[in-house]
Amino acid sequence: MEHMEKGRTTAIVAYFTLVGALIAITMNMEPKNDFARFHTRQAFGLHLFFLGFALFLSQWFNAYAWYGLYISYLILWGYGFIGAISGKKQIVPLVGEYFQKWFTFIQ
Repeated sequence: MEHMEKGRTTAIVAYFTLVGALIAITMNMEPKNDFARFHTRQAFGLHLFFLGFALFLSQWFNAYAWYGLYISYLILWGYGFIGAISGKKQIVPLVGEYFQKWFTFIQ
């Protein structure tokens, strides 16, 4: 429990934009915290997911696609952020397991 409490601030910072995720990566360099690493991977993946699809949609404009992107991002972001605040390691639905596999460079 104490180990999770030490990483909570880093985990919360990770959910505030891509810059926050990059700051959280550096915050977790020393000492390493498993809870912070888990949420940093989730948040980093969510931000990249949003930016990647936003770049795609900027070329192919459809208002409903933009609504879908923002709604899905906000729901997944909220799910992860609430998990970080409450101290739970809950994987973001649909994409969270992939983020844990793909972003192993985040230690």
